[in-house]
Amino acid sequence: MGHEDRPYNSACHPNTKESNPVIFSLAALSNRPALRGSLLRAALVLSVAAAVAGCSGSDTKYDKTAGWSAEQLYADAKAEADAGAWTEARERLTAIESRYPFGVYAQQALIDLAYVNWKDGENEQALAAIDRFQQMYPNHPGTDYMLYLKGLINFTPASAFMSNLTGQDPAERDPKGLRASYDAFNELIKRYPDSKYTPDAQKRLTWLVNAIAMNEVYVARYYYERGAYVAAANRAQTVITDFDGAPATEEALVIMVASYNKLGMTDLKNDAQRVLDTNYPDTQVTEQSLLSDKSWWNPFSWK
Repeated sequence: MGHEDRPYNSACHPNTKESNPVIFSLAALSNRPALRGSLLRAALVLSVAAAVAGCSGSDTKYDKTAGWSAEQLYADAKAEADAGAWTEARERLTAIESRYPFGVYAQQALIDLAYVNWKDGENEQALAAIDRFQQMYPNHPGTDYMLYLKGLINFTPASAFMSNLTGQDPAERDPKGLRASYDAFNELIKRYPDSKYTPDAQKRLTWLVNAIAMNEVYVARYYYERGAYVAAANRAQTVITDFDGAPATEEALVIMVASYNKLGMTDLKNDAQRVLDTNYPDTQVTEQSLLSDKSWWNPFSWK
């Protein structure tokens, strides 16, 4: 911070012509050379110590927004955010929350704080701001936007989808982010069907349903490839039960047929095959093609 932002402190400037009152008052106490010399040395030590302390204190960060109104803080926060200065915008918005906790500016500041944190890559802080907003203002007109933003923040491909690159067991990874995104968008659609954010939320929700279902299929594949046929069949069954109608059910049925066949469970295999033939009579998916195809999922395909 430049010197122009600091309160002027003359003790920090050695060329000042201002007299040191400490030295003069102590020197006047005695006319004896020995005593005067001792006093002067003591005074000099005190004077230097005071000057050092004064200069050190002036290095404390100066808050230029001290005394600003909520309106001033918000206007500056908006300007900083428009310029992509997320840190500065966050500081102004946080100041509004702490200095002016009541009123419309505090409410709007919390909404913008969630957005600024998200844009700055601070997803956890963004979600915390949204949770705080929902607790404090459950019926606020901006709730639809906050639900939409919560869905967007969590709308990232689950790390389980990249397990084939890392070698990690996908069964140990849960796509919590996708499920949280689904819940937020679903709540938005149900509570605010006429919101301007609802159409996009519906598109993303459709994508999320199959994304979560495909994660289950991927885990089922993992089990099947390693000979855990019971676990593979159970995971595939979850797709059929929880995501009826999703495109992923086709692959899930193929895995069920193959798993029951390996287990020698003829009746269950025939039942699964019948469902597969009824719903996907022209399917081109086979056990071999399903398990050999590693390009079925592109986690970055969403635009």
